[in-house]
Amino acid sequence: MLPSENRLRRRQDFATAVKRGRRAGRPLLVVHLRTADHSAGQVDGYSDSHPHATEGLPSVRAGFVVSKAVGPAVVRNLVKRRLRHLVRERLAALPAGSLIVVRALPPAGSASYPDLAHDLDAALKRLLRTDPAAATGSGPTGSGR
Repeated sequence: MLPSENRLRRRQDFATAVKRGRRAGRPLLVVHLRTADHSAGQVDGYSDSHPHATEGLPSVRAGFVVSKAVGPAVVRNLVKRRLRHLVRERLAALPAGSLIVVRALPPAGSASYPDLAHDLDAALKRLLRTDPAAATGSGPTGSGR
């Protein structure tokens, strides 16, 4: 289970992560990550006095989107439980105050737990790169392909 302070619930928070955040797509899922701007003391309209703030910084919050295209309700709930567990294990690796939205694609319904973990790790690794040229693969060390 994902702790209450780490859950995205409001539509506006989902929209902020999706529209203003970076995106990394994988065969099983798409991850949207909106990192916080700590220099301004705010995260998407929240001040440092945000109710979920820990030591002056808001906690990382995660949300999940699993549509009916993934499968029937039993399959969708299984995928959501797996993704919640995987994200909970990776919260410490994300910058404080970040918003993350994980959207499951239809193949996620038949994917195994290790496959979901692999795609989530690959997407997060790509999103957490600090060098913009490395993220696009067009730097001096990247082949651009």
